Amino acid sequence: MASVPSVAVPVAASGFPAAGGADSRRPPPSSVAAADKNSPALGSRAKYRLAHPFTPTSQNNWSGRSVHAAQNGGTVEAPLRPLDFGEAMDMLREGKKVQSAMYVPLLHGCVETGTLGGARALHGHMVKTGTSADMFVATSLVNAYMRCGACQDARSLFDQMPEKNVVTWTALITGYTLNSQLVEALEVFVEMLEAGRYPSHYTLGAMLNACSASNNADLGNQVHGYTIKYDALSITSIGNSLCRLYAKSGSLESAMRAFRMVPDKNVITWTTMISACAEDKNYTELGLTLFVDMLMDGVIPNEFTLTSVMSLCGTRLDLNLGKQVQAFSFKIGCQTNVPVNNSTMYLYLRKGETEEAMRLFEGMDDVSIITWNAMISGYAQIMETAKDDLHARSRGFEALKIFRNLKRSAMKPDLFTFSSILSVCSVMMALEQGEQIHAQTIKTGFLSDVVVNSALVNMYNKCGCIEDTTKAFVEMSTRTLVTWTSMISGYSQHGRPQEAIQLFEDMRFAGVKPNEITFVSVLSACSYAGLVDKAEHYFNMMKEEYKIEPVVDHYGCMIDMFVRLGQLDDAFSFIKRTGFEPNEAIWSSLVAGCRSHGNMDLAFYAADRLLELQPKGVETYVLLLNMYISNERWHDVARVRKLMKQEDLGILRDRSWITIKDKVYFFRANDKTHELSDELYQLLENLLEKAKTIGFEPYQNAELSDSEDDEKPPAGSVKHHSERLAVALGLIQTPPGATVRVTKNITMCRDCHSSIKFFSLLVNREIVVRDSKRLHKFKDGRCSCGDFGALL
Repeated sequence: MASVPSVAVPVAASGFPAAGGADSRRPPPSSVAAADKNSPALGSRAKYRLAHPFTPTSQNNWSGRSVHAAQNGGTVEAPLRPLDFGEAMDMLREGKKVQSAMYVPLLHGCVETGTLGGARALHGHMVKTGTSADMFVATSLVNAYMRCGACQDARSLFDQMPEKNVVTWTALITGYTLNSQLVEALEVFVEMLEAGRYPSHYTLGAMLNACSASNNADLGNQVHGYTIKYDALSITSIGNSLCRLYAKSGSLESAMRAFRMVPDKNVITWTTMISACAEDKNYTELGLTLFVDMLMDGVIPNEFTLTSVMSLCGTRLDLNLGKQVQAFSFKIGCQTNVPVNNSTMYLYLRKGETEEAMRLFEGMDDVSIITWNAMISGYAQIMETAKDDLHARSRGFEALKIFRNLKRSAMKPDLFTFSSILSVCSVMMALEQGEQIHAQTIKTGFLSDVVVNSALVNMYNKCGCIEDTTKAFVEMSTRTLVTWTSMISGYSQHGRPQEAIQLFEDMRFAGVKPNEITFVSVLSACSYAGLVDKAEHYFNMMKEEYKIEPVVDHYGCMIDMFVRLGQLDDAFSFIKRTGFEPNEAIWSSLVAGCRSHGNMDLAFYAADRLLELQPKGVETYVLLLNMYISNERWHDVARVRKLMKQEDLGILRDRSWITIKDKVYFFRANDKTHELSDELYQLLENLLEKAKTIGFEPYQNAELSDSEDDEKPPAGSVKHHSERLAVALGLIQTPPGATVRVTKNITMCRDCHSSIKFFSLLVNREIVVRDSKRLHKFKDGRCSCGDFGALL
C-alpha cells in the first residue's frame, strides 16, 4: 500500500485539514455526525441526509409526494399513491416532469435489484431535465453506481459535480470499499481531507472498514486518531469498526481496549470480539467469558454470535458446553440456521460423536457447501486422532462416501472440498480415488488454486508416486513454502537426495525463505546420501543465516546420517558436543543402528538410556526385546517384559491394508480369514524359498506374550506379518507390472523388509509399503530407505 498517500496531510495551526477558501477551524463535537457545514445548498433536505445518507426515508416515498405533469399548459398532480418502479420509469419515458427528489427512491430500487441499466437510464433523464446538477440527487446516483459495481461511472460523475458535501465523499469511499478497491477508497479519504472537508462518523466508519479490509493497521491507527479528534469514540458503529480493525490485524489487546470504550454495546460489538477470540486459540476462555457477559448484559445473540461460540466450544473440545449452546440456539429460534448447525456438527465430529453429527446433517433441510466441507474435514480430522488405525481408516471411507454423495447432489465442490478430500486420500494411500479427484479438479478449474495443487502434490507423494508428484509440482503456477517443502520431502523419502538438495537451492534462489520443517527435509536428504559436509553446512546455515534454533528433528537427521555411515562414535560425539537430550525416537534409532553395524556395546548403552526415559511406545519395547533375544540376554528380556506389563502396553497389533479396484482388504499377522488365504500362503512360501537361494536370510522376531516367566522364553519364529499377506494379495489380483501399494500401522520388521526387497526382484514389480515411520519403495531388490527404515 505504499502508493496510498498518508493521512497526515498539511494542517492549519489548529491541527485540522485546511484547503483554499475552507474554514480550518475545528468543528464542535456535535458536528461529527452532521453534514459538512462548508457544503452549500443543504436546504431542507439536510435532515434526510443526516438520518440516512444513501437510502430514502419514509419522507421520500412516492406516497406523500406530488408528480407534476404538464398538460394543456397547466399542471396536474398525480394520484398520491405508491408507484412501482415500472410505472415510475414509464412516466419518465413519457417526458413528464418530476421533482428532483423523486429520483432517489428510483435509484434505491436500482440498488436493490442491481439494475445498472436502470441507473444509467435515470442518469440520462436527469441530464436531459437538468436535474443532475442537484447535489442531493447526484450523490444518490454516485451511491447507486457504486452499489451496482460501476465504479468508473461513479467516479466520473463525482468529478463532474460542481458541489460536493460530506455525504458525497462518503458515498464514494464506501463504494470503493464495497467493490474491494481499497487503495482508491483510502486515496479519496485523503483527497477529502486535503479539500478541507470534515468527515462524519459515517465517513470514519467507512474508512476504518477500508483499513480493516486492506489489513492496513498503520493507516487505521491514523484514522483512529481522527475519531478521537472528532470525539466519535462514543458512537457504537465507530467502536465496532475499531474492534474489527484491530482484531483482524492480530492485535486483540487493542481490540479489547476499543471494546471497553464503547458505552452502548450492541450485538455487533459483542459478536465482533467473540468472533476474534474464536480465531485465536489463545483467547478461547476470553471469548466464552465475553459470551457470558453479553448474556448478563441483556444482549440477545444472533446466529453469527452462536456460530463463533460453538467454534470456541470446538477449540476447547467441550461437548457439554456445546450442547448447552445448541439448546440456547433452539430457545432463540436459531435451530434451523445453517452456520450454527455447521459449527455444532463440526464439534460433534471433533469429539468423535459421528452418529450424532450424521443425524444432525441428515436432519438439515437447508445445507451449504460449508456444511458438506465441515463433514468431510471433520472425518478427516478424526482420522488423525483415532484410537487405532482400523478406526481411522473407517472414518476415511466415510469421508469418501460423503464426497461421493456431494457430487450427486445439487451442490458443487469448492477448493476447500478438494483440498480436504485429497488429504483423506493421502492418509489412506487411496491412489485410485485421488486420481479421480485430480481429474475433477481439472474439469472444475480448481486445479489452478495453490491450496488444491499443494494437496495434490502431497497426495501423490504419500502414495509413492514421485513422478506424478513432480509433474503436479512443475505445473503449479504459484508455489508456497508448504509446496516447496512437501516436494523436497518427497524426493528425500523416495531415495532421491540429490534432487531434494537441488530443489532446496532452487527454492532459496526463488526467494522463498525456508522454515524449520524445510530444513528437516533437506537434512534428511543429506543423511540418506551420506553427505556429512553438506549436512553440517545446512545445519549451520539454519542457525546462523535464518536464525532457526535446532529442534530434536534436526538433531535426529544428523544422528541418522552418522549411523547410516556406520560412524557410531561420531553420532555419540555429536550428542555430547551439541548438548541436546535425545528423545525416544533418536535412542531407538541408535539402538537399531548399533545393532545393524554389530557394535553391541554401544547398542546396549543406548538401550539403557532408552529405558531410562520410560518409553511409552510398544514398538520401542519390541525393538529391545528383539535385540536382547538375538543376543540371548534373557535377564534383560525378562526386565523388558516386566516393564511392559507394568505399563500395561498389551501386545503390538500388526495391521495392513491394500486397495484393489476400489475395494479395501484388511490383514492381521498370520491372518487366514481371506478366501484366498491358501493361495496367499503358498505364494509366500514359494517366494521365500526362492529368496533364500539368492541371499535372503530370515531374522527372528520377538513374540509378545503376557508371560511372567523370567526364564529363557522360546525364541520367536518368523511369521507372516500383515504386510506380507497384503503384498501377496496385490501380486495375485493386480495386473502384471502394476505397482502394489500397502499401508501398515507400525514400523516394518527387519525380516519383512528384507524379504519384500527380494520379492520385488523376483516378481519384477514395484512394491510400496508406507508404515508408521516412513515410505518404503521396493524395486529391483532395493528399498528407497537405504535399509535404514526397519528398526524391529
